[in-house]
Amino acid sequence: MSMTDPIADLLSRIRNAQVAKHDRLDVPASKLKLEVVKLLKDEGFIKNFREIEGTPVGTLRVFLRYSQDGVPAISNIERVSKPGRRVYRKSDEIQPVRNGLGIGIVSTSQGLLTDAQARDRRVGGELLCQVW
Repeated sequence: MSMTDPIADLLSRIRNAQVAKHDRLDVPASKLKLEVVKLLKDEGFIKNFREIEGTPVGTLRVFLRYSQDGVPAISNIERVSKPGRRVYRKSDEIQPVRNGLGIGIVSTSQGLLTDAQARDRRVGGELLCQVW
């Protein structure tokens, strides 16, 4: 099976793992996915992640975060820009997600940034996904 949209795949796997109440999930690693999970960790949406070396591709192990009542930290995670329809935003067009409760992940010339970071640095880019 060829992977046309690895980011959508990552988001779906996170969604599915949370529905099934898994503590962690493994996804094939890539630089982009690594950057995405790094931001999710920095913003408190996941507990942690680890790279597991392997051939030919490594694996990215993502540790999910739940509240004490077992509510997932991520209530919604959605792809915005898709391979069939890319979504680009200038820095002044990047809107806060859920009044700042969520984050948008933007692929910029300075790497992956959250919507707030992109606005602060006044850089635009491709709006990959939104998480809240």
